[in-house]
Amino acid sequence: MALDSREPVLDLVVPVFNEEADLERSVRTLHAHLRTGFPYPFRITVADNASTDATPRIAARLAHELPETRWLRLEEKGRGRALRAAWSQSSAPVLAYVDVDLSTELAALLPLVAPLISGHSDLAIGTRLAPGSRVVRGPRREFLSRGYNTLLRSTLAVGFSDAQCGFKAVRREVAERLVPLVRDEEWFFDTELLVIAERAGLRIHEVPVDWVDDPDSRVDIRATVLADLRGIARIGTALARGTLPSDAARQRLLPQLLRFGLVGAVSTVAHLLLYAALRPAIGAQAANALALLVCAVANTAANRRFAFGVRGRDGALRHQARGLLVFALGLTLTAGALAALHLMAPDAAPRTELAVLVAANLTATLLRFLLLRAWVFRTGAAR
Repeated sequence: MALDSREPVLDLVVPVFNEEADLERSVRTLHAHLRTGFPYPFRITVADNASTDATPRIAARLAHELPETRWLRLEEKGRGRALRAAWSQSSAPVLAYVDVDLSTELAALLPLVAPLISGHSDLAIGTRLAPGSRVVRGPRREFLSRGYNTLLRSTLAVGFSDAQCGFKAVRREVAERLVPLVRDEEWFFDTELLVIAERAGLRIHEVPVDWVDDPDSRVDIRATVLADLRGIARIGTALARGTLPSDAARQRLLPQLLRFGLVGAVSTVAHLLLYAALRPAIGAQAANALALLVCAVANTAANRRFAFGVRGRDGALRHQARGLLVFALGLTLTAGALAALHLMAPDAAPRTELAVLVAANLTATLLRFLLLRAWVFRTGAAR
């Protein structure tokens, strides 16, 4: 991502509603942290959700006093509505938001946005439910949070671990594609955005955070839970009917498929050359199996990096193990094709064997792409 030092790289939104008691302290704390501990130009946007107390006056004064701060006033409530408005007006390459209570330790902010600035990931979320997180909150909040995320995994089959932590970031070009597809304007906005992103094959980076519950939270727990349940039911119904917005998925799928095809073409040529070299010494079936095994390991490693954008050592062994299971499927298809050929034409020429292997490989390649995308390199949550 090209960075212009004259413009903010990060636009950090703070959605607020009637937060006159905490707003000034929180924004000044956030501003001081970014001034001293964040290496890129930034902007803080206070998004006021139709507050009726002194919040607008305080926000306006902060925007006047702090040069990297601005104030956005909305006449309707809703955190999702505030994020939609603030993000749609921003030209910063990375868009993020934090809750005004600053429950999340700000030391996690740079690890949150760094993978987006580098282009490694598309979205990033703070998680209170991953190893390395340290959380201080009451048993009721703990039960509700874990129960909600367990419900998401069991009903919508999501891969991310914490949908509700008020500490998230997204690349601007990704937000431009996804936010118009999100229907919710309130607390379920986050979850819906993440579900659509995951279904689109986008990479979601997770950062374990230190988090301390705000005992003075204004969130109406009962109303929020009911709204979330309605949102889950709506998204689940859309998934079952196949009507979940898929524009973003189609935009991402084509380049991914092209890179996979390039890797597959090289792998197919390598497999056929290796098969031709080994067949005279060890026979058709053994040559096919050994050639497939060697190419499968190389193919998985190449697709991991180039087609599906997975870098680093984390999960590499798991990916190779799953890749070998996909290899077993390819071996079954190609071995079965060779066996059928030899059954029908015992004296088939090597040229005919190669033609049969090409056809079997094309079928195996299609299944391989689907399995790599949906299972081996499932791109929902990059931890």
